Amino acid sequence: MFITNGSVFMPSVLTFIGIPGLESVQCWIGIPFCAMYIIALIGNSLLFIIIKSEHRLHQPMYIFLAMLAATDIAVSTSFVPKMLGVFWFHLPEIYFDACLIQMWLIHTFQGIESGVLAMALDRFVAIYYSLRHTTIFTNQLVTYIGASMTLQPAILVIPCLLLIKCCLKLYRTKLISHTYCEHMALVKLAAEDVYINKFYGLLGAFIVSGFDFIVITLSYIQIFITVFHLPQKEAHLKAFNTCIPHICVFFQFYLLAFFSFFSHRSGSYIPSYIHITLSNLYLLVPPFLNPFVYGVKTKQIRDQAVKIFCSKGQT
Repeated sequence: MFITNGSVFMPSVLTFIGIPGLESVQCWIGIPFCAMYIIALIGNSLLFIIIKSEHRLHQPMYIFLAMLAATDIAVSTSFVPKMLGVFWFHLPEIYFDACLIQMWLIHTFQGIESGVLAMALDRFVAIYYSLRHTTIFTNQLVTYIGASMTLQPAILVIPCLLLIKCCLKLYRTKLISHTYCEHMALVKLAAEDVYINKFYGLLGAFIVSGFDFIVITLSYIQIFITVFHLPQKEAHLKAFNTCIPHICVFFQFYLLAFFSFFSHRSGSYIPSYIHITLSNLYLLVPPFLNPFVYGVKTKQIRDQAVKIFCSKGQT
């Protein structure tokens, strides 16, 4: 590491500040975050095991749910342990390359989660083409969709890392005002022109989350139009009950996502401790809530969970 005119040349180690302004109470803030993380691990693991073990749940919607559960475990694990290390054990340092790896993992799993939420397409086909659902959503198609949802964000995030690693050499400081390696939080440390980094970050966010948001919105518009034309009220209720869990997850995920995204571009209007706290909640709340939303509202999963716990209670 070299220092030139007050700027740091390619620091080998970065230091997390945590939540600026709340350093004195971070040890207490870590308690609810840790509790949410443990519940997210248990709930999503249980959801994944239930779907994997029950052959009747090996259908497109439940396969996507299993992918969502695995993604939730991965995205929360990619940042919570390090965040708790900063809050509780005074371990704020991270190697620069390790920071880039964490950034890749977080943004990749965010993109995968956004893609999995596009399972609204499955609900659309199930309602709009109910008699052809099984022939349209074959295992081969589900495999292709799952692979594309995984590869697309994983590949799109790589140029962000290369632009930082190869193009940004001078940094104003090695202190990151955050609890994890977020793309814009790291880019803002640079003492050079970061227009390309910001532009590609915006482009990548639109390609991944923006495209998924449009697909989900259009799917549900068509679903609601189709449902309202059904003659039986019971069919209305059944269709809505099938879609409600996904709509709940959709709203809570994208509301927090849009706030976190736009707060980076209007940060002067939002206190940093609010922005960073909500950025952490954006990553942790979906993994925490998804098992409850799908476990409570999805009868097949709820019944299988009861069967598993009852059988264990009898042994």
